[in-house]
This record gives sequence, C-alpha cells and structure tokens, in this order.
Amino acid sequence: MKKNIVLHDFIRYSLLSVLGTLGVSLYILADTFFVSAGLGTDGLAALNLAIPLYNVVYGCGLMFGMGGATRYTILRAQGREEDAAPIFTNVAAASALPALLFVFCGLFLPGPLASLLGAEGHILEMTSTYLRWLLIFAPIYILNGIMLSFVRNDGQPRLTMAAQLMGNLVNIVLDYVFIFPMGMGMFGAILATGFSPLVSIIIMSKHYFSSKCGFRLMKAPFSLPDVRKIITLGFPSFVTEVSAGVIIILFNTLILMISGSTGGAAYGVVANIALVITGVFSGLGQGVQPLFSRYSGSGEEEKMHATLRYALVSGFAFSAIVYLTVFTLADPITSVFNSEGNALLQDIAASGLRLYFTMMPFCCFNIVIGLFFTSSNRPGPAHALSLMRGFVLIVPIAVAMAWLFGMNGVWLAVPLTEGLCMLYGASCMKRN
Repeated sequence: MKKNIVLHDFIRYSLLSVLGTLGVSLYILADTFFVSAGLGTDGLAALNLAIPLYNVVYGCGLMFGMGGATRYTILRAQGREEDAAPIFTNVAAASALPALLFVFCGLFLPGPLASLLGAEGHILEMTSTYLRWLLIFAPIYILNGIMLSFVRNDGQPRLTMAAQLMGNLVNIVLDYVFIFPMGMGMFGAILATGFSPLVSIIIMSKHYFSSKCGFRLMKAPFSLPDVRKIITLGFPSFVTEVSAGVIIILFNTLILMISGSTGGAAYGVVANIALVITGVFSGLGQGVQPLFSRYSGSGEEEKMHATLRYALVSGFAFSAIVYLTVFTLADPITSVFNSEGNALLQDIAASGLRLYFTMMPFCCFNIVIGLFFTSSNRPGPAHALSLMRGFVLIVPIAVAMAWLFGMNGVWLAVPLTEGLCMLYGASCMKRN
C-alpha cells in the first residue's frame, strides 16, 4: 500500500469538507447575529424556536444524501455499475414524499407547529412566518443535501466546498440586505436562508451536466429494497442532526430552571462556539466518508483503516489545541459575547466553556467512527451510537446531572454522554 496516496486523498477530501461545513457553521452564527441586531430579542427567540424543525429538514437531506451516496460509491467500487446507476433516481423519488409533506405543513400548518414548539404571544407570528417559508423551501434544502453528498462521492470535493461556501456567503449578504435596507423582517431572514441551498445547487449543476458525472436521473423502476438500504445507511446522520435540536430544547429548559435567563444567555455563548467546533468534526467525517465507502467496496481494508487512523489522529490533535486555547482564553472569549459586562454571565459562560469542551475528543471519535461503520456498510453500530448520543443517554444524564450538580452538571452532561458512547464505539471496533 502506498500510504502517501492514501494520505493525499485524506487531506484533499477532509480539508475541503471541513472548510465547507465551517462555512455552514459561520453562516448560522451570522444569521443569528443579523436577526438579533435587526429584529431584537423577539426575533432571536423566534429563530431559536424554529431551529429544531430546521434540523429535521436538514437532517432529511443528509439522510437521503449520505445514505444514497454511500450505497452508490460501494456498488461502483465493487464494479456493479448497473446496480449503482439507478441509486440517484431512487433517492430523488424517495425524498419527494417527505419534501411534499413539508411543503403541505408550510402552507397549512405553520401556526400550529409554531405553537407546538412553544411560541406564544407576539413571538408566535414571527415564528409562524419563519416556519412557513422554511417548510416551503424544504425541497430545495433536501435536494442540496443529496447533491452535496453525491457530487462529493463522485470525486468532486473541491466543487462541493465551493458550493457550500458561496451559498453561505450569498445568505449572509442577503440577510443584511433583506433585514436592514429593505426592512423585510423575519420573512427577509428566511428568504435569504432559502437562497443559500439554491445557489449551492446551481454551482454543483456544473458537474451534473458534465461528461464526468457518474449519476443521472434515469428511467428506472422504483426499488423498495434499495430505498430501505439507503435510509438504513443514512439514518444515523438524520438522528445526529435531529438530536441537536432536541438537546437545545432540553438544555434551555434545564438551564432556565437553574440559572434563569442569564444562564440561558451563557448557554447561547457556549453552544454557538461549540457549533463551529462540531462543524469541523462533521466536516472531517463527511470528507472521509467517500474514501471509506470506496475502500470498503473494493475490499482495500488496509487503506480504509489507514484513513481511519489519519482522521482520528488529526481530530484528536485539533481537539487538544482548541481545548488548550479555550481553557486559557475562556474569559476573553466570553467577553466578546458579553457586551453589557454582566459579571454573572461572564462567570457562568467561562466556567461552561472549560467544562463543556472536554467533550471534544470523545465527540470527534464518535462522529468519525459512526460514519466509518455506515460507510463500510455496517450500519448497526452506527444506529446504536447515534441513538445513544442523541436521545437514549443524553436525556437522562442531563436531567440527573442538573439535579445533582446544578450548572456544572449541565455542562458535564455532554462530555459524560460522549465518553460513554466512545467506550461503546471502541468495543464495536474491537468486535469488528
């Protein structure tokens, strides 16, 4: 095995994917900033209430995209081109049903959904507006998730990075234009967000219409067994995304009970910074997924495990550097978000950064190892790992830790959960 070739592919795919997902994380931060500055605390509250449903829509695109692209790459690596050819068509057909369901809910049920998420009073109207157009744009979000995965797996990681970055840049610019000069309020915020995946799709269409593209919409019978395999392979990505919204709701509830609105603001500081860091890990995992699938399909176990080692070592090194930085500079970092100089907010957030960010190496391991199992056509451990991280362990651990240790317990709930999941993932690796 020529390790230099494996290392070259690892750097190429992972670096470009990390840059793309970092763009997504920074766009979410920019979106939050513009909504807060232009629409005040009510706008920010409405945006936060709508985020869990955004996670569902985005997760749906990831599920069909990652699952379909993994299946497509494995089949091609096995030389089964005829079986791989209709995968994209089946993914598109299967994703149409949830996409239409989202549009229906956006047209007829935005108010009830906003109420269900906790919106009331004058915030209800803003949340309903955001949800209405988020759900109407859902087919574009889902198609973007599918295209990103397929184009990356078709040997074009540079193009997917450019598509993500340009889409997010357009969103940031339009956020400012629609909210401030044009005064379009919450509708302007979601309209700018809707343009982001559209721009991304337009950029990626360059590959789709080129002679190098290996996937196409084609006349092919709908294959339920194929769709079942696609959803099975993509389900961990869906669970991971949806659980992020659940954790936000859970932690907000616990922290408001313990420390009130100041604690909630402190959690906002920690969560926003953590969003960028976990974006790096997600980018790392999504970047090496095509390599895992290719090597698994072609039976190149040694290359697959070398790629896994590169991913884990680089992720752990990044975690160590970032944690040392956060531990040392927790107070100055918090001050950037604490413009009013609130001493209690400063104390809670700085302490939270030092405790919460101990989760980084465990989180990195779990994300990479989960995608390793999925990409090598072994979804069982990935399913268990994603459910444990997203629901089964985090909910009871967070409640128990908050009850026993207050705010410190809340901050340590995620590191404890990720650590236990890492032990499970390592045991699965040993068995496999």
